[in-house]
Amino acid sequence: MGWLIITRDGQIQAHSAELNAVRKHGARMVALATGQAHGTFEQLEIVMCQWRAIAALLNQPGPFIYVASRTSLRAVSLG
Repeated sequence: MGWLIITRDGQIQAHSAELNAVRKHGARMVALATGQAHGTFEQLEIVMCQWRAIAALLNQPGPFIYVASRTSLRAVSLG
């Protein structure tokens, strides 16, 4: 079904140009929670804690953005 973008931009919902690009291109994106993704180990920890939930997103059509933390994966409104 294609690629899934993973980014450290945990504040993506505040950037209208990025939201527009996601909508326009039907992108599928997971943003790592800014407060928890300081270094490489912390980023890897978030991805591994949410691995199954992130992998399940591969079956969903875009556009979408989710923010991942160690304990949750929540959808971001594209509106």
